[in-house]
Amino acid sequence: MSEGNLQIILTFLVYFTVMLGVGYIAWQKTASSADYFLGGRSLGPWSAALSAGASDMSGWLLLGLPGYAFAAGLEAFWLAAGLLGGTWLNWLIVARRLRVYSVVADDSLTLPEYFASRFEDHKGLLQPVSAAFILIFFLFYTSSGLVAGGKLFESVFGIQYEWAVIIGMLSVVSYTLFGGFLAVCWTDLIQGLLMAAALLIVPIAAIEISGGADQVILEIEELNPQLLNLFTTSEGQALSFITIFSLLGWGLGYFGQPHILARFKAVQSSGQLTLARRIAVSWTGICMLGALLVGLAGIVYTGRSGVQLHDPEAIFMLMVNTLFHPVIAGILLAAILAAIMSTADSQLLVCSTAFAEDFYRDLFRVNANAREVLLVGRLAVLGIALIATWLAMNPDSTVLGMVSYAWAGLGAAFGPALLLSLYWKRMTGPGAMAGIIAGAVTVVIWKPLIGGIFDLYEIIPGFVISMMACVLFSFLGRQPSRDMTDRFEKVESMTRSVSRYEDEKPSLS
Repeated sequence: MSEGNLQIILTFLVYFTVMLGVGYIAWQKTASSADYFLGGRSLGPWSAALSAGASDMSGWLLLGLPGYAFAAGLEAFWLAAGLLGGTWLNWLIVARRLRVYSVVADDSLTLPEYFASRFEDHKGLLQPVSAAFILIFFLFYTSSGLVAGGKLFESVFGIQYEWAVIIGMLSVVSYTLFGGFLAVCWTDLIQGLLMAAALLIVPIAAIEISGGADQVILEIEELNPQLLNLFTTSEGQALSFITIFSLLGWGLGYFGQPHILARFKAVQSSGQLTLARRIAVSWTGICMLGALLVGLAGIVYTGRSGVQLHDPEAIFMLMVNTLFHPVIAGILLAAILAAIMSTADSQLLVCSTAFAEDFYRDLFRVNANAREVLLVGRLAVLGIALIATWLAMNPDSTVLGMVSYAWAGLGAAFGPALLLSLYWKRMTGPGAMAGIIAGAVTVVIWKPLIGGIFDLYEIIPGFVISMMACVLFSFLGRQPSRDMTDRFEKVESMTRSVSRYEDEKPSLS
């Protein structure tokens, strides 16, 4: 083993030790299922914002997005724009109302539990159906993180891909299993800062070594000027409206991602959400800009060196390994591991919550105490991690491809139902059920179809059809009870008054 590899391994071990230490501290503060699954609603604005961002972006931020920019140039900016807009809108129109509604709706811990309580689902069908779709799509989502981890360990240490996936799975499970939501959020805070630092340092160093931004632009123009055109592909063909709408349509997915929405519910008070929104949107903008610049700088770097990169998603790892001292490279490569772990841990936790709270306790009507549900949740983390590992064993899987499918499924299934549940008083339980099923099924059917309108990213038709189903089936049923919405409006009015006071207090003093 070379000295450089040894230094990188030591850096990784230090990183693992820190994460396990955070997990142990969180374990000490986790005594109930409410603590394990939602952290006792105790998050501050920084941990909520960076945890939401880090759990959102996953390994694709340092692998998939730089790889897309490396292969397609400025076309990738449409995807970044859609995601940044979706992040901002999610914090602006969903965060506060969901924080209040989740408390009013019988202090709901999970998204399926929120739907069941919000629509007073006495038949007990809405919760398990919602949980089933979460489990299905999150298995693919979690697998994408393990694929990214496999590529990382294979590239850096030369470990066989299958063993690399297993190592990645064990590293994530180790602290998620015991510390739960607090461990996930606290480690996400650290990992979010590390990801942002890496995505600032690497492109700046690459651009400086290349002779500055002007020189990078000049050399990309010489290699392929189409890479710097927002409205053409790298082959010079005009981007179709379907392609542009598909890339922007990624922003719709935010409204239905349970692992991101959980951060809104876990914030200590709704008055902290304005600051959290500013932190989250700024972090997202900085990280995505850095990821895109890594891809563009990589075009020049590989062009000069003559390196043939068979997997564009490896461009970040290639540049880190060749541009930096092994110790610095170890820290920067740990940022990829941070991105992977920060999402995979959140997804494992959401899956285990869905299984323990929405199946074990509610579907089977088990009269279990909090400690028993907590144990079931931890066992579910292990079981789901094993299934996701099996799905990730194909080394030809692409991180961006797996993420896009899961993102579309969750966004189309839950986004319209959630938005209408927060803003439309006429919304009913049957409407929510119809919308969730219609959105999920549309994504599954649309995904394998190709040509013409079927080239549109499946989240867009899924979202539209889900919204239509929600509205249609709500109107077909009887008027819903006003009790829940009346209680929400009363609490919302009180929290807005408190928030205004908190905002004005510094000037009053």
